[in-house]
Amino acid sequence: MPILTRLLILFAATTWSAAPSQAPPSPPPTAADLVLTNGRILTMDATRPDAEAIAVRGDRIVALGTIAEMAKHRGPATEVIDLQGQLVVPGFIESHGHFAGIGESQLQLDLMETTSWQDVLAMVNAAAKKARPGEWIVGRGWHQDKWVSRPSPAVEGFPTHASLDAVSPDNPVLLTHASGHAAFVNGRALALSNITRATPNPGGGEILKDAGGEPTGLLRETAASRLRVGAGDPGREERALALASAEVLSKGITSFHDAGASFATIDLMKRMVDDRRIGVRLWVMVSESNARLAALLARYRTIDYGGGFLTVRAIKRQIDGALGSRGAWLLAPYTDKPDSVGLNTTPIADLEETARLAMAHDYQLCVHAIGDRANRETLDLFERAFVANPARRDPRWRVEHVQHLRAADIPRFGRLGVIASMQTIHATSDAPYVLDRLGPSRAEEGAYVWQKLLTTGAVVANGTDAPVERVDPIANFHAAVSRRTKSGAVFYPDQRMSRFEALKAATLNGAYAAFQEKSRGSLTVGKLADMTVLSQDITAVPEDRILATAVVYTIVGGKVAFRR
Repeated sequence: MPILTRLLILFAATTWSAAPSQAPPSPPPTAADLVLTNGRILTMDATRPDAEAIAVRGDRIVALGTIAEMAKHRGPATEVIDLQGQLVVPGFIESHGHFAGIGESQLQLDLMETTSWQDVLAMVNAAAKKARPGEWIVGRGWHQDKWVSRPSPAVEGFPTHASLDAVSPDNPVLLTHASGHAAFVNGRALALSNITRATPNPGGGEILKDAGGEPTGLLRETAASRLRVGAGDPGREERALALASAEVLSKGITSFHDAGASFATIDLMKRMVDDRRIGVRLWVMVSESNARLAALLARYRTIDYGGGFLTVRAIKRQIDGALGSRGAWLLAPYTDKPDSVGLNTTPIADLEETARLAMAHDYQLCVHAIGDRANRETLDLFERAFVANPARRDPRWRVEHVQHLRAADIPRFGRLGVIASMQTIHATSDAPYVLDRLGPSRAEEGAYVWQKLLTTGAVVANGTDAPVERVDPIANFHAAVSRRTKSGAVFYPDQRMSRFEALKAATLNGAYAAFQEKSRGSLTVGKLADMTVLSQDITAVPEDRILATAVVYTIVGGKVAFRR
């Protein structure tokens, strides 16, 4: 065969054998299900901080870029939202709240806006006139330090139950303090619960008594657990959870860290996720006894159930009470109550056992600690657990609240890798009485010291502690960057966050605090399409206009869950 013919045959055979291995031409990209365009996309992703438009397919982000670049992702069925210059941020993460409590607050007397004890009495009086005989009247949200005048008579600034008896003599009344760490009841409730002058204080609690030794009606911390409230409505909790879901979505929250739920409540949450009656992503801390934790932790550990709507991988315990009710555990006595250093509500030995269980079952441990002694004891406990379990290199255990610290303990958060789960709105809300409780020196040293913590490398995640405060990320953001109280005063301005720090604390830091930074917290290709659209740019508008910002859309997994 001639050489030229042989070469042609060889070339044809080589070309034919290689053809199947060549990649076919790339098909055009599949159209997005949702495109947000013509706005400012603030991603919280350092590799691409800003964009004009974003595309979503399924529940994930598939592209970010300019308006022109995102046009190619639009198809006939693509939903397109024209942002008209509005701001898109990662969906807000509520890093510490009480989910059922938010809904429950809508089913009882809301006392948060009361400015006097007389306001409270008027609301109870109206409820008593409508109540069935013997029905409990329940409310929450009062705070004696936020009233314009003190009641009379009073013990430690708290009223006595006689005035409550006058407006509700036959119906038992239970009014929970705004902090959730004290309760005030009337004489009927005391009688039903067999609380008398002879009743001793329980461990970690106090029955406040007058000069004659009679209960005033104020029950601090664990003392409230002595109340014998009758069996409630079996469907009430389910209604509360549904109300909470709607409320937090309307505030732009796409993920919610629930600071304490029972196993029974978690079962209900799971059923409601299955039925799509909860539309916000829940990350839940279990709040149960050590015996129950030991028996059930392994069974309940859950990561991203229901398409990322339920995670159970944390435990919640409480070492002290609240500053407002003088239950926070301090290293030195209260300035305005020199005979008290507050309350240790859970014995350290019990917390040590909880820490052991958390390590054994790979759960995060989250401890409520407000006073400086409570924080020190918690950090000591965490450090002992970390030293004893060196294989757990990144446990991300959390201190919830971190309201008052001594200077020596501030760097320990960064050094130990402990998350500071804080609530910036507490600083501006509590400021009017913090100096009374702590005095100026202690307050300046360690009260709500966000900037001191950030400077030492600590991760600060922000929440509202709702229903202690309103579940409002915009008000929380404003408190973080302004530290401005209702009176206009600024509470230790050197501790203010920058606007970027405040937004990060409400998004990416919250995701990190839950081991979820790979799936949420920033607007990054491949992450969940959880976004919040705001009416104005909170990173740029004047400080006094931040509170006028409205949530326009809340988008969870690429679906519009709330539309203004």
